[in-house]
Amino acid sequence: MPKKNIASNIVYSIFKSLLSVKENPERKISPPQKILIVRQHNQLGDLLAGVSLFRALKETYTDCHISLIVSPFNYPGMVKNKFLDRIYVFDKKKLFNPVYLYKTVKFFREGYDLAIVPVVVSISFTSNLLARLSKSKIRIGASSLNGKPNLSSFLFDRRIDIDWRKHPDSNVSERSLDIVRPFGINTNDYRSEISFNGADTNAVKKFIDKFSDNNKKLLIGLHVGAGKPNNRWSLDKYAALVKKIKSNYPANFYLTGGWAEKEELNYLIKNVDINFGKFISKPIPHIAALISLSDLFISNDTGIMHVAGTTDTPQISIFGPTNPFNWAPIGLNKYFIRKSELIDDVSVDDVYHLCDLILSKKEIKK
Repeated sequence: MPKKNIASNIVYSIFKSLLSVKENPERKISPPQKILIVRQHNQLGDLLAGVSLFRALKETYTDCHISLIVSPFNYPGMVKNKFLDRIYVFDKKKLFNPVYLYKTVKFFREGYDLAIVPVVVSISFTSNLLARLSKSKIRIGASSLNGKPNLSSFLFDRRIDIDWRKHPDSNVSERSLDIVRPFGINTNDYRSEISFNGADTNAVKKFIDKFSDNNKKLLIGLHVGAGKPNNRWSLDKYAALVKKIKSNYPANFYLTGGWAEKEELNYLIKNVDINFGKFISKPIPHIAALISLSDLFISNDTGIMHVAGTTDTPQISIFGPTNPFNWAPIGLNKYFIRKSELIDDVSVDDVYHLCDLILSKKEIKK
């Protein structure tokens, strides 16, 4: 047995001897008032795709108070979320700070009726441990994921087997509910949600006014970056697509992204003779507000795709290695294109054809 596995087994054995709780097979629970959800282990897109869980809890227990544990990385997507009453950012790097450690311990020991650790992509020992360390009457977590046992399931008194192999094309927004469905917690609305207010909308209207040509009636957004290289559609294809849309529709274009994507954005700006609006490293509610005012948003398979998915704006998502049935936003006007595991197998004409179908309905054509 590899040394790493031996060390892991020793660690799990120690925690099991100290923190193991007895499993309770009961699936009927009293309506909880205070609910803790630990979701510090997923990326922004994963978290946004799982907002259906928060909605289900609020629909099932209308008077409940939900506290969500996030990481510094996925926190931005939850700002102003209407289903959440409180958000706590858990930062492992700050645990050596006595003030932060005290604040964190105090938060977890407040007393909760129910703690939940959702499972979407993988099982997180840290999240499971945090749920166990919380002062909660009931703790719900995974017993296994797709046939693989959760080695830290002993930290939960209510353990649920999660297996999506029988439904490989189910969307993550639906899968997020599997951890609580056995307890009668569910919803028929799987859409994600990002809340923004009038101040957010006013801020993006000022941005639009600065770069847009009033003679062009359409507003189209592009997100050309992605954290994973295999999820990035060719910049040359994006450039060709913009030129083709421009030749047929009177549209203003803007780009979203972060400073880390500066090279990609500059490349597109240099290769297309258009006055792009540049909406760089802005708060998530601002991005959602901007997309909501747009006529079309086109993106790679990445976190901002899920932000756009929370709006009613027509959207085209370009996929490569990832299964779009699992990860593409759902709802009216939400479209995806995938040819193979190679994202560049998607052609410019493939995307433009869909753009044309969407934009032609607006009856604004040169």
